[in-house]
Amino acid sequence: MKRAATGSLLGLALGDALGYPTEFDDVPSILATCGPWREMELPSPAHITDDTQMTLALSRALRTATGRGALGPKRLERPLREEFVDWYQSPENNRAPGNTCMKACYLLKTGKPWEEAGQVHSKGCGANMRVAPLGLLPGIDDDVRAGAAQLQSALTHGHPTALAASDLTAYAVRLLARGAEPMGLVGLLRSYALENRTRYREAWLGDLWTRARASSPERFIAHGWDECLAVLERLAGALRHANPETDPCLATGEGWIAEEALATGLLCFLMFVDEPVTALRRAACTSGDSDSIACLAGAFAGAHLGADAWPAAWVERIEHRDELLGFGTLWDA
Repeated sequence: MKRAATGSLLGLALGDALGYPTEFDDVPSILATCGPWREMELPSPAHITDDTQMTLALSRALRTATGRGALGPKRLERPLREEFVDWYQSPENNRAPGNTCMKACYLLKTGKPWEEAGQVHSKGCGANMRVAPLGLLPGIDDDVRAGAAQLQSALTHGHPTALAASDLTAYAVRLLARGAEPMGLVGLLRSYALENRTRYREAWLGDLWTRARASSPERFIAHGWDECLAVLERLAGALRHANPETDPCLATGEGWIAEEALATGLLCFLMFVDEPVTALRRAACTSGDSDSIACLAGAFAGAHLGADAWPAAWVERIEHRDELLGFGTLWDA
């Protein structure tokens, strides 16, 4: 048993910690500080950022919601709001959190309906950097996974591309955890995007589309899927001509926005399918949002290869190790 949930959560946190010190630097500066990228070492202590903090917040909310019965929009929204507000107020929330998450969580704290708190014009990667647990949670079907992935995005990032990219990220993790062939992954994601291009999940999203002044819910959500399809095309082209020594951000984007974080995280993983630590190092040595790119690359690699993908010495010193292992054990069981 490969323990995909444990592997994915650990990979996510390890990538986050490896990319934390390099997030706002360009590649020459990273190389000058860290040396050759293939030899980058995990910091000690290995501190995580808001990426892993919010992943754990979503994990706790899912544990609470599923403990009360079948997962649904109302059952998820309340504990998710509570966890996001707790994160917002935590003294540990000092790891360069995103402005959108901070603004939205402040509004959630004041009691605003989530539809008003979520920033409908923001498609920052804060929505999909944290969504991996929904690809790992057992006992839910694809419709529930998709709806929950989009809802957890909408509480902070209500832009249709943030919704679609979150859905795609969770789906990619689920496919890899269940044994999908990595080299066929981009095609599967493209097919999924085309199938869902005009499907607006009203049960989960309510009237969110009206807040973007879209002409219809179908046109609202199609915009997000179209942007994801475009970046998947860029990813497919990048894989055909991949040069591991070139900054991946040059091919698929710097990762500050949701669809580019997904694509560049996937690019780093798919260039090194059987070398998960090398994938993390490549992702951390990028000119963009290095911690989020490496976080996603780690989630994909860990879902594919399982818990044994990661060096024991790295796992021993990752922050929040016990909680990550706890959720991994729960969901792998």
